[in-house]
Amino acid sequence: MIVTGPDVLHITRVLRLRAGDLITVLDGRGGIYEAVIERATGQEVYCTIKSKSTSDDAPALRITVVQGLPKGDKMDLIIQKGTELGVSRIVTLQCKRSVINLGGIKSARRVERWRRIAQEAAKQSRRLDIPEVLEPAGWPEVLNSLPAGSVALMLWEEERVVTLKTVLREEPVPGEVYVFIGPEGGFTPDEVERARLQGIRTVSLGRRVLRTETAGMAALAMILYQWGDLGG
Repeated sequence: MIVTGPDVLHITRVLRLRAGDLITVLDGRGGIYEAVIERATGQEVYCTIKSKSTSDDAPALRITVVQGLPKGDKMDLIIQKGTELGVSRIVTLQCKRSVINLGGIKSARRVERWRRIAQEAAKQSRRLDIPEVLEPAGWPEVLNSLPAGSVALMLWEEERVVTLKTVLREEPVPGEVYVFIGPEGGFTPDEVERARLQGIRTVSLGRRVLRTETAGMAALAMILYQWGDLGG
């Protein structure tokens, strides 16, 4: 086993571990390895695996947050806090009201940064799994990827009948949930209608209109509290 990246500095400089020391390595997918350091360079730590085990610590309820692409560095905060709460997957959605449009090298760099943020947030919150952070996508790609049997909810400030509270109290606990969050300015009526035609339900969080970086995290906390493991 070879450890690379920022963990090398943490192992050699912060923890000051050397050849012969025992370390625990997580693979981000629930795998736990007990290993012995053989040697270290400035960029790599070579280890011999002594044992491997797995953990079922990952949230039983899989939640995907489909986040309308926000401006600035708001996505950094969404990924960090979503990881801490227990999101399983994050998708960035290019919407009509998204201020920025990612593509090419710029998109790849942003995604790489977001994945690092998810990794660091997982470590900080002692998660053994790391949420997936997918490439920015358009409506056709996201809608066509919705698995059969999943519950898909769209937070929409114009919804006047169905609330998220009602859905959580009255619906049976699903195995997988998709939560759609609009960018600054929200979803357009055309996007809402398009989502509804695919079976996505629009829900309200109440009278207050939340910012895009707040709405998704509020909904995620509510869903994981009612249907998941948040709260103990």
